[in-house]
Amino acid sequence: MSGADDPGRPLGLDTLVRLGRRQHPPAPVLRLPVPEGMTSPLGCDAVAVPDHLGPLIVPRLPRVGCVYADGAHWWWIVPSDSDYALPWPAPAHYAAGAVVPATARLIHRPEGTVPYTPPIPLYLALCRVTGTTPDWSRAVSA
Repeated sequence: MSGADDPGRPLGLDTLVRLGRRQHPPAPVLRLPVPEGMTSPLGCDAVAVPDHLGPLIVPRLPRVGCVYADGAHWWWIVPSDSDYALPWPAPAHYAAGAVVPATARLIHRPEGTVPYTPPIPLYLALCRVTGTTPDWSRAVSA
């Protein structure tokens, strides 16, 4: 008999997790698909920016890879682990595995077979349009 069946017994962690999942069904998500004919040898993550910033970032990039939109954000495909030792500035959101809301659709496909936007130029462009100092340029306190 589990804790849920016996009111005198405390609930176990498994039972609490199951009950919590029943109360809040997960929002539908999707892993951004790499378009047919493209390969992702470095894996895929995604960086989201509010959709009003997308057009400000594009001209600052040497190459624009696959970009998806969901109505509120533009999602840029970057190689996996592009967040390693690199805190992306607000209001960006980093999505490991390129898992995004299910409504995202492809709005830009680059020439060639690689879906990536180079992460460092994307990071710098995002810092520029948001007025954020790049992390490595900040003063170090003793």
